[in-house]
Amino acid sequence: MKRSFTLTPESVAFVADTRQKRRAGSDSEALDLLLREARLEVKRQELEASITAYYDSISDEERKEQADWAENTAPNMWLEVPE
Repeated sequence: MKRSFTLTPESVAFVADTRQKRRAGSDSEALDLLLREARLEVKRQELEASITAYYDSISDEERKEQADWAENTAPNMWLEVPE
């Protein structure tokens, strides 16, 4: 999809610099790479926030159960999985 945007000279320079450093085929490709990274970072932050909210909401007993499981079960769970 073709779109047109007005960018500051600093942003244009940043996109051009990114194109060179990432060896992108065009400024559009470089901008798309930057936007993809920004979307992934937003998703990462949302996931991190939801994990934090979950652990903030559980009781100390549930937290201890999960810690015990992680310590005792998790290290052995891949022993029988073929490579």
